Amino acid sequence: QVQFVESGGGLVQPGGSLRLSCAASGSIFSIYAMGWFRQVPGKQRELVAAITPRGITNYADSVKGRFTISRDNAKNTMYLQMNSLKPEDTAVYYCNKNPPYLNPSRWGQGTQVTVSS
Repeated sequence: QVQFVESGGGLVQPGGSLRLSCAASGSIFSIYAMGWFRQVPGKQRELVAAITPRGITNYADSVKGRFTISRDNAKNTMYLQMNSLKPEDTAVYYCNKNPPYLNPSRWGQGTQVTVSS
């Protein structure tokens, strides 16, 4: 089984960029399809970007053209490059396999992204 640690969030002005990282434990990371999810208070967690084990990507319409998901299977790490950030991108960002584990204990702490001037 795999567990996840997210990092790289912070406060950024509109139009700015951030790069999130997801470190995954476990030796079978490379066989999982993975995703970046985000959640704001009072709303359901949503999938914003996904990547297959071989690197095929898919994006939510709200981030298409601005976010880029990638993975390095040798390092058990996944990334999310976020450009042209907007205030509506403000959320806690999580990584997980896709589809994700249902058990809450299988989610990391997430990393807060705040886009504000």
